[in-house]
Amino acid sequence: MQAKKIVTTSWFQVMNADIRQSLRSKWFWTYSILFGGFIAAMFSTGITESQIIGFVGLSRLMVTFMQVSMVILPIYVLITTVRSVVGDRESNVMEFMLSLPLSFSGYFWGKFIAKFLMTYIPVFIALFGAAIYGSFTRLDVPWDLFSLYSALLASMIFCFLGISMFISVVSSSQDLAVSSAFILWLLLVAFLDLILMGMMLKFRLDAGMVIGFGMLNPLQVFRTAVLVLFDPDLTVMGAASYYVLDTVKREIFIAFAIIYPTLLGLFFGMAGNRYFRKHDIL
Repeated sequence: MQAKKIVTTSWFQVMNADIRQSLRSKWFWTYSILFGGFIAAMFSTGITESQIIGFVGLSRLMVTFMQVSMVILPIYVLITTVRSVVGDRESNVMEFMLSLPLSFSGYFWGKFIAKFLMTYIPVFIALFGAAIYGSFTRLDVPWDLFSLYSALLASMIFCFLGISMFISVVSSSQDLAVSSAFILWLLLVAFLDLILMGMMLKFRLDAGMVIGFGMLNPLQVFRTAVLVLFDPDLTVMGAASYYVLDTVKREIFIAFAIIYPTLLGLFFGMAGNRYFRKHDIL
């Protein structure tokens, strides 16, 4: 009972300390202002008055916001998070913290939860603020679309956060961690379309096999889910849309796009925590 109490208390203390450190960081405020400013810029340019494939008003704004988030959020989470554990180790902060009545798991999950909150909350506030502003200006607020987009953003952030924490734990230096994160991001972006199309043409692989392999990429899953909500017929994906929509229903794919990245992030998070507890991290 006492050990369980220490674990519970320790992760909360680490989370609280990490949140306070983030609030003092210029990176955090730059990141927060970036998304808030982007929403304000879209309103000022009249994007809510434009229409594309039936989407107008806040629906049009949310679609653009999600497309920008797909580009910015993964690389931001990777670059800012991979230095958290290995950075504390190199600066001897970890040695001091672990000398306190603090468990390894409490330290790891405290940082994990803090990073998730400080990454997700600014994005959610920006999207929610757009919905509230839209309701005051008498725009139709698609709350169902807002809920699904919020869940997709949370799952993508959670996924890349788990991967980042794993890289941070197993890396021997901050330079190696950042390099690994950047290479991983490049590979995931390349596998969105370019490499998959090249594999299909070079090896004459079955289209269903290539698309199924591509859906292992969380970025591809997120992108396709946004497109499904944006265009139920996936006309922008061309022939690939027939395989996706014929294989699973639209609702099932959206559920998959939320659950799969979350489970992937949880898997890497648990693997990172296990490595952190079992190996000499000092």
